[in-house]
Amino acid sequence: MRITFKLFAQLQDYLPAEAKKTNAFALEIADGCSVAQVIERFNLPPKLVHLVLLDGAFVLPGERDGRILRDGETLAIWPPVAGG
Repeated sequence: MRITFKLFAQLQDYLPAEAKKTNAFALEIADGCSVAQVIERFNLPPKLVHLVLLDGAFVLPGERDGRILRDGETLAIWPPVAGG
């Protein structure tokens, strides 16, 4: 199955080279793959995985292991940001 995977800010460094301009790409995953498994697959540092959205809906940290991805969904991840 296929999802759209997006990483923002310094997490873009973990994307394949061809995806860095758009910070998104189509990702093939196995049926039954969870949000946490995608995070692990890309070796994203836990302290940088802050805001996780599936089709625009926030996924709580405690729900990421059990939230199974569905074909066509968009998984987007942002690190913590600061600013003023």
